[in-house]
Amino acid sequence: MSTAAAAANATDPCVHCGFCLPTCASYRVLGTEMDSPRGRIHALKAIEAGELELDATTAGHFDSCLGCFACVSACPSGVRYDELIEATRPKLNAPELRSPAQRAFRQLLFALLPYPQRLRAVLTPLRGYAGTPLQRLARWSGLTRMLGPQLEAMEQLLPPLQPEAFRDGLPLVVPARGERRARVGLVLGCVQRLFDPGVNAATLEVLTANGVEVVIPPSQGCCGAVTHHQGELEQTRELANALIESFQAVVGPGKAAGPEPLDAVLVAASGCGHTLKHYDRLLESDQGAAFASQVRDVHQFLAELGLSDAFQAGLQPLSHSDSQPASADNPVVVAYHDACHMLHGQGISAEPRQLLRAIPHLQLREATEAGVCCGSAGIYNLVQPEEAAALGAIKAADLTSTGADVVASANIGCTMQLRRHLPAVAVAHPIELLHRSACGGQA
Repeated sequence: MSTAAAAANATDPCVHCGFCLPTCASYRVLGTEMDSPRGRIHALKAIEAGELELDATTAGHFDSCLGCFACVSACPSGVRYDELIEATRPKLNAPELRSPAQRAFRQLLFALLPYPQRLRAVLTPLRGYAGTPLQRLARWSGLTRMLGPQLEAMEQLLPPLQPEAFRDGLPLVVPARGERRARVGLVLGCVQRLFDPGVNAATLEVLTANGVEVVIPPSQGCCGAVTHHQGELEQTRELANALIESFQAVVGPGKAAGPEPLDAVLVAASGCGHTLKHYDRLLESDQGAAFASQVRDVHQFLAELGLSDAFQAGLQPLSHSDSQPASADNPVVVAYHDACHMLHGQGISAEPRQLLRAIPHLQLREATEAGVCCGSAGIYNLVQPEEAAALGAIKAADLTSTGADVVASANIGCTMQLRRHLPAVAVAHPIELLHRSACGGQA
């Protein structure tokens, strides 16, 4: 059976009830049936039946999909739209389905984003621009609009570049403090490593303070999430195999990180975690399946392990923006943002909230539409900037309505998107907030 036929058969449970429509981010901003899961499923069936051609117009309706999988959670018939869109993505990369400019921009992104050293080389000249008055002046004056919509979107997401972003320099093994309770590997990520290096630093501190020994292969690169979510299978498999090899090179008998096996391989970015957990399907190999079976989101792992008594006893209230510590009468209000690849892709929702509730005098509030995508979706906010900006504004309004002092986001893409659309509200990783609490609320 052809891949298209298999995909068409997988659509059979769809009864066209429309439960997916309110949850679909692209339908939310475009309002057209063909830009909804139901419409795309109908198109897949028509393509397999020979009634519709996969041309540039039809491909555009699939490209408008963010791959957020909210429809999978909403579907009462169990349609695996996530598998359908994953099977369709590679076909959309046929040269005739996108313009030369679109193909060139994607090739640029795939040549840079998964490779930290290349990205560092490109970003080095921007260190005196990002986060400075010069950047604010360029935006205020309208100069950034001259870049065109896609490059302007990249500039809008560019955060201040920390010195830590331009070096790794982490030990191969970071020992646990006190009695060792577990031994794990840590995937640093590529975009997160450069644009929000504090997340990995906080993750290391929280893990080791909870009795976890952490192994960090120095040669590790990208997990392949950026390319995986766009159907670039060959590049994804190359990146995935290289990441696995970087762990195999340092862990095991006679290896530098010691002979003991890892209890888990942890990741602090949900988009990466979703891809890592699919290495069995992506690589179709025993080593891919073995690696995938070890992968845990850091919140998932810590919730399962449990915070140590000593760590929990040392947690202090966070401070407000005026440096006043939170109290029972004046808590720090946090809205947790459910990243799509965490909530819909991995089914993780309770664990990050559980960890945040361990922080004294922290009040969690929920967004009204927590399951709707923020518009980041990997490179979506770069290749579909108008739709992504509309979704970012919707998400910002929803989170603002909670009255939160801080928004907690566990995915780097979401974090960058939210910071763009919520300039007056702090956005931090849940593990950063936990680390800040462990450091007296001020770190």
